[in-house]
Amino acid sequence: MTASQPPSTAEELRGAGLRVTAARVALLETVRDGDHLDAEAIASGVRDRVGHISLQAVYEALYALTAAGLVRRIEPAGSPARFEGRIGDNHHHIVCRSCGVVADVDCAVGHAPCLTAADDLGFTIDEAEVVYWGLCPDCSIASSS
Repeated sequence: MTASQPPSTAEELRGAGLRVTAARVALLETVRDGDHLDAEAIASGVRDRVGHISLQAVYEALYALTAAGLVRRIEPAGSPARFEGRIGDNHHHIVCRSCGVVADVDCAVGHAPCLTAADDLGFTIDEAEVVYWGLCPDCSIASSS
């Protein structure tokens, strides 16, 4: 018996009902290889892989990939939208107030405790988005110097 291989990027796109193009494959791989990239950084990464692509085409592909659940969009206050390939686990983010770096943070305790609101107002909650703000280690050192 052989271990099953994870699906290829093209298979994931097909499985999500999306047309497979070189640009979409490159875009999804760029997002997954990156770290909370904005659309311009993603466009640059796609261009490095497949050549020319317009920023509008990048936005359209990001919309399709986000709607299909293959990419997650986050938008910290005062920052352009950023995209990541870590999906489906309801993790959160920490943002540096000085340099803007964004990092993943898992839920604080146990199984997604943040999904239990003090008062859900009748909503059925299936996701929570928490953003922690502070200074990254580099900016903390710089500000104390």
